[in-house]
Amino acid sequence: MDEMNRDLLSMMESKALRGVAILGIILHNYCHFLGFAVKENEYQFDAERPKRFWEVLTTFDHDLFVHLFSFLGHYGVPIFLFVSGFGLVMKYENRSGSDSGKLPALRKSWFVYHFLKLLRLMILGYIVFIAVYVSRHPADAAAAFSVDKVIAQLTMVINFVFTRPDKAILPGPYWFFGLMIQLYLLYQLVFYRWRNVATVVVAIVLCWLIQVFAAQWNPFDFNLLNYVRYNFIGGVMPFGAGILYARHGRQISKVGYCAVLIISAIVVLEGGMWFHSWMWVPLFVITGAVATVKLLPSWLLSPAAWFGALSSALFVMHPVVREVVISHYRSIDVYYGIAVYLLAAVALSMLLQYVLKYIPSPKQKK
Repeated sequence: MDEMNRDLLSMMESKALRGVAILGIILHNYCHFLGFAVKENEYQFDAERPKRFWEVLTTFDHDLFVHLFSFLGHYGVPIFLFVSGFGLVMKYENRSGSDSGKLPALRKSWFVYHFLKLLRLMILGYIVFIAVYVSRHPADAAAAFSVDKVIAQLTMVINFVFTRPDKAILPGPYWFFGLMIQLYLLYQLVFYRWRNVATVVVAIVLCWLIQVFAAQWNPFDFNLLNYVRYNFIGGVMPFGAGILYARHGRQISKVGYCAVLIISAIVVLEGGMWFHSWMWVPLFVITGAVATVKLLPSWLLSPAAWFGALSSALFVMHPVVREVVISHYRSIDVYYGIAVYLLAAVALSMLLQYVLKYIPSPKQKK
């Protein structure tokens, strides 16, 4: 990896990408629970949904803001995965060119370190969410937080051990923790050891083919596509793209980034109409997001980066706020409810960041 690659994404730009991603995710996770909103195609594909989305786009529906984030906001997840893959390469792989083939092996403790980092981040939000949920839904709490589900969530295997992760994981956004722990393991066992383009490309193609097969095979009413997309198979593409970009990417001109942004936007909107193109849309979400942060003026880049610095805490705490806010405002004033939700999520996330200062952080062995 040569000197040109070191500034592919500055620290500010990486934070801005996370800021764009987390705003998309938290607004999506609110808006798609509003009954009138156009629903997304995230874990499975429904051809009627993009058609409905095009209808509201072309008729300038007065709730277009809600529809946009309900349908497209979940693409913040592949942006996060891209930044994670990029960050792992920049942090753990030697960037000195001639020594790039002499990387030290990642120890077993490396995986434990990342597991504990995720657990430390998740545990407080999970406890608070359970308390809020129990107080609001006492009759459902025992089933929602049975011992097996709680253990599976805390050990981050819930995506894998339950055949219907979407029915088992509560709060729903916490599926991301199980996905990340799988991708950390995949990076340590595969992508770090065999650092060539072919390894990543083969992994992406294999995972794509598995999803194509899963969409056609439905044994005993088991939604296989839904299951595999809740696990690493659905996340390898954007994660691998981040790895490849860190190792082999190049800077381009402002005009080039403008062209990338326009092409990406067209592909994202058009590609979502058909199953096979929909599978590749996350790559163009990523290219569009990278081009966007490269083109943002500093007065917009800075606030996006501020949200990015708060993104981990926002991700953990926004389900708690949604649980309280949405039930009250969904039938009163939708946009006032969204404003309350965002402000409360930011405030609670800042509180979490403050509390985390007093919780010992795991130490990584060198």
